[in-house]
Amino acid sequence: MRVTRIVDLSRPLGPDTQAYPGDRTPELVPTSTIGADGYNSTEARLSSHSGTHADAPFHFADDGARLDDLPLELFVGPALVVDVTGRGGRTPITRADLAPWEAACTPGTVVLLHTGWSAYYRTEYYFDHPYLDGEAARMLVDAGVRTIGIDAPSPDATPRGDHPGSDWAAHHAILGAGGTIIENLCHLERIDFTDPVFSAFPIRLASGDGAPVRAVAMQVP
Repeated sequence: MRVTRIVDLSRPLGPDTQAYPGDRTPELVPTSTIGADGYNSTEARLSSHSGTHADAPFHFADDGARLDDLPLELFVGPALVVDVTGRGGRTPITRADLAPWEAACTPGTVVLLHTGWSAYYRTEYYFDHPYLDGEAARMLVDAGVRTIGIDAPSPDATPRGDHPGSDWAAHHAILGAGGTIIENLCHLERIDFTDPVFSAFPIRLASGDGAPVRAVAMQVP
């Protein structure tokens, strides 16, 4: 396979990474330096859901598949970028919104929801993102889609302040079908070529509920 272009869709992990409400901000602590030890080394302290990351079914179900149990094929495949930009905060993405792309939502396809909300990263408004409603999530799952990404903290509404808690309908639909969710993507607008190939392999954390990924879109002639 010859790759002619790669678009990085990942957030850097570090003290500037915006953490989900209730999670810790990642810390990078130098443990060795060239001056003192002859080499540089860093200790990373972070949540398994820091930055751009993948969710496993175990994230929402004690009997759900852990990250290591999921087939690696879930984390790579042809991508479909669904443009749902231009909507207000905390508005649902419905099945009707996905209708123009429904025929292309086939097994093995990675659906990337482009809300445009990555523009608000590192602001509190980032957590007031649009969200995928339960019916739309079930439509994608029924079509055979098992990998869904979004340029927001979550496909479900994020509880914050006066806003009520979510029913986690999208998480339960996707993860309940043995799928995975890739959250906190960015630069989806830079995928301006046809038939992109998506890749987002998670690091192999033993915790099993999720892990950071390096998400990219590749142009393959």
